[in-house]
Amino acid sequence: MDLPADLSLPLERGAPYWYWLGGRPALDFVNTLRERWWRRVETLVTEDDLAEWLVQAELATDPDTRGLLGRARELREAIDAGVVATLAGEPLPEPARAVIDRELPVVRERLVREADGTVVLCAEDAEPLGLIARDAARMFTPAESPRIRVCASETCSARFFDRSPGAVRRWCSSKACGNVDKARRYRRRRREERK
Repeated sequence: MDLPADLSLPLERGAPYWYWLGGRPALDFVNTLRERWWRRVETLVTEDDLAEWLVQAELATDPDTRGLLGRARELREAIDAGVVATLAGEPLPEPARAVIDRELPVVRERLVREADGTVVLCAEDAEPLGLIARDAARMFTPAESPRIRVCASETCSARFFDRSPGAVRRWCSSKACGNVDKARRYRRRRREERK
């Protein structure tokens, strides 16, 4: 999905330019760097942006993101390096694996008694970056990695997880990029027919 050509860069605030088409937190997070193919528009501009993104992604309710922006961007780029490698049929690069592994949460579990006397096993909250790293780690497993995609549009670099039954999805959004791409191909064919 294209950003306006006259967009004033660098952005002061990233939230208006986030989109949620990745199909999972790790890819929505990677998509916070827009237009990777052209201007590389950063939408995690400040620590407040990071906190707001984590809340909107429903990974935290009131996150303390002080000092996390650099680590967050590093994690984002490690996940993207894994996406690029996966799409090229290559293994997850070691530096990317190390960054994702570093952010994986140590989950402490507790046995909690419910009001009716039964007990349930509950995980304590993990750091929000850890939740993103855990999602990425799962995504790069052989069972899930074949569904990682990059939008087929010439002017989009959105990463997404293909949850379609036949694993044949091509665009981050069929209504946006899909329709634009189809219209471009139609106009191209019409021009060629007129020659």
